Amino acid sequence: MSEPQLTADAVDYMTDTRPIAEGPAGPGCAKRDPIVVADDVSRRFGGITAVDVEHLEIPRHKITALIGPNGAGKTTLFNLLTGFDTPNSGTWQFEGTNLEGMSSYKVARLGMVRTFQLTKVMGKLTVLENMRLGASAQPGEKLRNALFQGIWGKREKDITAQADVLLAKFKLDTKRGDYAASLSGGQRKLLEMARALMVNPKLVMLDEPMAGVNPALTQSLLDHIKNLKAEGMTVLFVEHDMQMVRHIADWVVVMAEGKVVAEGPPAEVMRDQAVIDAYLGAHHDVDLGAAGGVQELEEVLAADEESVVGTEDAGILSEESVLSEDSEILAVRPPDDEDDDGDGTRERRTGRRAADSPPDVVPGTSHDSRED
Repeated sequence: MSEPQLTADAVDYMTDTRPIAEGPAGPGCAKRDPIVVADDVSRRFGGITAVDVEHLEIPRHKITALIGPNGAGKTTLFNLLTGFDTPNSGTWQFEGTNLEGMSSYKVARLGMVRTFQLTKVMGKLTVLENMRLGASAQPGEKLRNALFQGIWGKREKDITAQADVLLAKFKLDTKRGDYAASLSGGQRKLLEMARALMVNPKLVMLDEPMAGVNPALTQSLLDHIKNLKAEGMTVLFVEHDMQMVRHIADWVVVMAEGKVVAEGPPAEVMRDQAVIDAYLGAHHDVDLGAAGGVQELEEVLAADEESVVGTEDAGILSEESVLSEDSEILAVRPPDDEDDDGDGTRERRTGRRAADSPPDVVPGTSHDSRED
């Protein structure tokens, strides 16, 4: 008797060990079950290319980390995928639906929601009112229905009940009636994440969720992100904390200069020397705070073919740089030893500063400005 096949509802997403990629991991590799697929997405600001992604797939029911140095294009890519910005070229789909040219609110209604680096809570509304704003299908939003509570009253009760459940889960229920402006930075992050869940999303995109958060709330945020996956949601987040990425991410996408330069499981990506040098810096493993750390770094650099440490050029500017700097100085100031007074003769400069010149001497000249 054959074993029954697991259905999608029977899969435990926290322990699912099925391969994420269909083949070898690498930039633009195909995924077994992608929820987002992007092709040839680019965004330019003047002469600067902020995003230039040839192909990218986000795996479903997984936590994917998008990492890279500042200016790599991570947030810009978020903006493009969610309709907050318009690309110069490219196409992308969410669950097979083409999102090109779609407004951000329509993208959210499809189940693809995001948070921001700087929280976007409504400070002059209460925490509960902020939660209500995140819900969809509210008949009372239409002007002709707003005057008749019988039309929207039941839906508002349902929304309020849903909001109370989420506030309790995020431990914000005691702040239910407080103004959002009174919350701490970490509590605002929690509120924004909870509000995003009001639309029952399929994909949650978090832009630096740990930025500016008190360490006391960090573990709470981590637990909530893992719970999103446990509940069957897909998570894509931007983060600079490598320990956090290693701890919770199933898949890592690395961007640099607008391009996807690496993809794979966290352990493999962290060992990629190109990623280490580009993101963390070369020779990052030398602890300068340890005894002898500086000497160790000098020895490592001396063995580096691209470093001048330990050579005769160590500590010396290149001749081209020196000549270039001297040329710039000469271009804005005549020679120190003599100056042309404008009548074809040359007189030696006094070397005095303009502030030391007598009142009747015009600064920048070598002769008396009084009439003869």
